[in-house]
Amino acid sequence: MTIELFRNDSYLKDHNTIISEIVPEGLILNETIFYPEGGGQPGDEGSITIDNQTINVIGTRYIDNKLVHLIEKIDGLKKDEKVRLNLNWNRRYSYMKVHTSLHLLCSIIPFPVTGGSIGDGRGRLDFDLESKPDKEEVLNKINELIDKDYSIYISSITDKELDENPELVRTMSVKPPRGSGQIRMIKIGDDIDFQPCGGTHVDKTSEINHVKSVKIENKGKMNKRIILNF
Repeated sequence: MTIELFRNDSYLKDHNTIISEIVPEGLILNETIFYPEGGGQPGDEGSITIDNQTINVIGTRYIDNKLVHLIEKIDGLKKDEKVRLNLNWNRRYSYMKVHTSLHLLCSIIPFPVTGGSIGDGRGRLDFDLESKPDKEEVLNKINELIDKDYSIYISSITDKELDENPELVRTMSVKPPRGSGQIRMIKIGDDIDFQPCGGTHVDKTSEINHVKSVKIENKGKMNKRIILNF
């Protein structure tokens, strides 16, 4: 099983590791800094260097419960070869800022989340909400939180603790992965937001660019889409 280094350190930009398995879609590595597609966040891109050869990683995702680095060509590669990973950092860092901003949005809109996505300079969440919130009020509140320079902490709770506090799960359609006995949690400040999440985040809210505009769309009687543009 691949050791997912990004879970504890989202700021790793390069890393040396070895190929543990080669599959038709790409490479499975002993360790990785590449985040796989999930939770609305796109999989990372970048490159892998083997000797003097550089191979582009065009995506990262789980296939048959294995974290696969998608590459265009696997000819000539061998198991146990040493490789160097190089992350497309600008792309990842953009996603980190958007992802953390969506957690801030959750603290402003205290309703269940029905869906969401993270893009480059744009993110959105769908809420189980009947009436539209005021978009200028949302814009002002989220930028105020960004300016407060809150710290973001990674922690964990047990499956039992989550069962005893089901309100911590904000997403209706996606449940935290179980099986290890521990649920990864993301906390903003002392009491701004605290919820299960496997994604990558910034260390401080001040790293996030100010939200330039907020758009709110009606996606049904009880479904409102809030889009943040940076």
